[in-house]
Amino acid sequence: MKLFSKERPEIPIVNHLKEDGTEWTIKEKLWLGLSVSEYKKQFIRNPVNWLMVFIFAIGVPLIIGRYIFGLGWVTHASNDYPWGLFLGFGLFGMVPLSASGFMLGTTVELFGRKDFHSIERLALLNGLLGYFFAVLFLEVDLGMWWRLPYPMFVSLGPAAVLFLVAWHVATYLSVQIAEVLPSFFEWIGWLKGKRAIRKWVLGLTVAGIILSTLHQGALGALFCYAPGKVHPLWLSVNFQWLHFFCSSIFAGLSMVIIASTLIKNFMAWRCDDEFLDNLDYVTIGMAKGASLAMITYLCIKIVAVAHDQEWSYLLTGWGTYYFLELGIAVVLPMCMFAVGIRKHYVTLIRFGAFIAAFGIIWNRLNTSLICFNWQMYQDIPHWKEVWITITLYSLYFLTYRFIVYRMPIVYEWKGER
Repeated sequence: MKLFSKERPEIPIVNHLKEDGTEWTIKEKLWLGLSVSEYKKQFIRNPVNWLMVFIFAIGVPLIIGRYIFGLGWVTHASNDYPWGLFLGFGLFGMVPLSASGFMLGTTVELFGRKDFHSIERLALLNGLLGYFFAVLFLEVDLGMWWRLPYPMFVSLGPAAVLFLVAWHVATYLSVQIAEVLPSFFEWIGWLKGKRAIRKWVLGLTVAGIILSTLHQGALGALFCYAPGKVHPLWLSVNFQWLHFFCSSIFAGLSMVIIASTLIKNFMAWRCDDEFLDNLDYVTIGMAKGASLAMITYLCIKIVAVAHDQEWSYLLTGWGTYYFLELGIAVVLPMCMFAVGIRKHYVTLIRFGAFIAAFGIIWNRLNTSLICFNWQMYQDIPHWKEVWITITLYSLYFLTYRFIVYRMPIVYEWKGER
């Protein structure tokens, strides 16, 4: 696409009208203004597409086999280890990395920081797709997707944390769809729908704050169901919900920094000048918020150890591993953010964001899998489970790229009917 955008001035599409005055059709917009042969040519040129084909060639049959032969065919799941990669990575990891939507929406719409407007839609899209695919990971783990409404409408359990998480994720996903719809309405040219959504943007933002805040903490509270199984250094009954909530703040901001960095380097042809010119500024701004959340998270972790009197565990091998996680996943990126903010080293901030996002996944896998049943045997994920997880995340990547290529996420739509 980068080559086509240089050769043909009408590409990329940024309004409804072509240079000759006729309108782009929806089909032409889906094909990015290219003919079928041109689209195939750019598909073949991109090595990432061939990597995706290889992943799906193995992963799709495995997913089909999971539904035919059951969960035991692709995982080592048992009563001892009920949560594997599908939930440890797909749910507990994807949800905090998708917390960017409510934070940037709050920053721009509620606090009036219009200087972050250029990154707002990318943050909202990141939140929407992250939550959607977290549900997809959950459904692959549960298997019976047609019974998803059952615990929400039939067999109610309002005192259960899972009931709370289910309702919050479902309603917040609906809120995020509504927040992303204005860009879709611009793309198809339905301004009436865009204006209708914009009238409710403040209410949607407030709803997003309430729902996201509650279920981010509720995911942590899930582990309080098994206080004797999770290692005490990774579980504090009184502070667990706060650990998950605080970590989601810098996780979501770091994920937006990562997404914007990849888009800048590999999809610059799709971005407009406002996005590219303001990217360094908004990256530093998001790093400031992430670093504040990191120091808060680190302090709460120390307070939790002191409150629960778990000092003796710090002198064991698990304690060394605990310090390793905090050092690499929290302290290191926090210091990189601090230096990058002070010296305006944006590249250092972006590298720190990659480490912070990795650290969140690491922490969630520690809590749900590695340090779960720490006094028993260690579960090693089945290779099929690993491959299905990679397959679903690849689908997430392709969906992300498909939308950013077409809809006005990192550029302003110029023409309106």
